[in-house]
Amino acid sequence: MKTTPVNDEVGGTVKYSVLELFSGIGGMHYALKRSGKRFRIVAALDINPVGNGIYNYNFGGEGECPVDVKNSNILGLTAERIQQLGVNVIAMSPPCQPFTRNGTFKDLADRRADPFVHLCDLLEHIPAVEFVLLENVKGFERSQACELYKGKLTAAGFNFREYILSPHDFGVPNTRHRYYCVAKKGEFRGVPKTGIITEPNPRYVQPRITVGDLLEPESEKTSKFLFKPDLLRKRLAIMDICSPESVNSMCFTKAYTHYAEGTGSVFSPLSRVEFDNLYRKMEAETDEERKNVLRDQLRVRYFTPREVARLMSFPEDFRFPPDATDKQCYRVLGNSINVLVVSSLFDELE
Repeated sequence: MKTTPVNDEVGGTVKYSVLELFSGIGGMHYALKRSGKRFRIVAALDINPVGNGIYNYNFGGEGECPVDVKNSNILGLTAERIQQLGVNVIAMSPPCQPFTRNGTFKDLADRRADPFVHLCDLLEHIPAVEFVLLENVKGFERSQACELYKGKLTAAGFNFREYILSPHDFGVPNTRHRYYCVAKKGEFRGVPKTGIITEPNPRYVQPRITVGDLLEPESEKTSKFLFKPDLLRKRLAIMDICSPESVNSMCFTKAYTHYAEGTGSVFSPLSRVEFDNLYRKMEAETDEERKNVLRDQLRVRYFTPREVARLMSFPEDFRFPPDATDKQCYRVLGNSINVLVVSSLFDELE
């Protein structure tokens, strides 16, 4: 790829000028930083003002290379504008709702897919772009939108590889299977691969850590995330409950804490043995008042936003603005990416 005569975030020569689309809270930005590539984010576009605010809080106007974060509808993006920006890399995570159960699988008939279709139509008209990384929900690979995208990539002269990966395969105690498509003009390194790749890049696999390694200290701050007694009584039996020694947790969605089931795991500071013993004792108790006392001793709580960010491999210098609510934090995290997994895919830039 051509070198652009500007400096990157660490003062070196930029090799990759990146346009970040559907940019959210900047997950792709953090993934590029973690990959160690010489890059600069030229612009970041999203229509979510909360996500843009968090992105701006971390990257806008700070340091040597502030990012131009725009509250922008991607349907208004033109090939001419992309050419003017001088980018050679596009990183994007389009809305997943058209390809999920909650979105009723409308696929291309869903208007939320329109910006992605618009981008597909631009691919043949942006010859300076030599690398595109796309992330979406598992299941996207079976969609009409995916077939359209791969056809447009081929017509524009890209080769591509497809992946379905989860951070758990990289040593992170969280399962979050996602579809990735890495497209580049030029050949991929190594042995040719066909079909969907499910093996992680071994360079990015870390020693397995536990949930306990990523927790905030138990304090008044974490106590506000304890389950209310009524919710604990009604929903405890269906919860996926992690202990400090757990080596996995469920995928966190944007509805975490809003719905009790299927939106992410919860946590108890008790060991698994202590929890199970106390739970059995509670279940055997016939006195309802005593049962409630035992249930409270399980100390089940939601993971904090900071803990969810850690489970999604965001670095410690990632911050939420002081005015961001917990609900807003959970929503944008649920729509984001796992930084470690995506950083491994930027290895294909070389």
